[in-house]
Amino acid sequence: MAVLKIAKFPEDEKILRDRCKPVVRMTNRTRALIDDMIETMYEAAGVGLAAPQVFVNQRLFVYDVGDGPDALINPEIIQAEGEELGTEGCLSIPRLQGDVLRSARLVVTGLNMRGRPVRIEAEEYLARVFQHEIDHLNGVLFTDKAVESSLHWLTDDEDAERKTEGRKRIRRRKAAPSVDAE
Repeated sequence: MAVLKIAKFPEDEKILRDRCKPVVRMTNRTRALIDDMIETMYEAAGVGLAAPQVFVNQRLFVYDVGDGPDALINPEIIQAEGEELGTEGCLSIPRLQGDVLRSARLVVTGLNMRGRPVRIEAEEYLARVFQHEIDHLNGVLFTDKAVESSLHWLTDDEDAERKTEGRKRIRRRKAAPSVDAE
């Protein structure tokens, strides 16, 4: 596995603003990309990472909100309800955070990291992560939807704390017994 370069805004705006193309086939190359993206997400202390953020124009993202890593390939939101305002940041816009209004509950379909069809009912934080990453696949950044007055830059100490908490989560996850559930 390799740690990939993460696209940054505004330098890499072109790739971050493109609408991604569907994944046509699940190949060994796709699986390797997913593995590399998971490693990159962990290294950056993130909870989600979309393909365009690593310069790949494909409709897939990886995520881990504490239950282990997975991927969604060609994700589609088929149902959304409720509203919830929450703070978000982005690995492509380091240290910037802001409040974004998102649906509180979702039903999402797509393929998982094994290439199998899935239908996921997501609530709260997982729903927020899914919407944020699917936005990336459509060329939308969280700043496009954030309450403008809420946008703020993290201090050095706040950013260091965010990274420390993210790395603690990763260490806990790696130390947990491995269960390959499908």
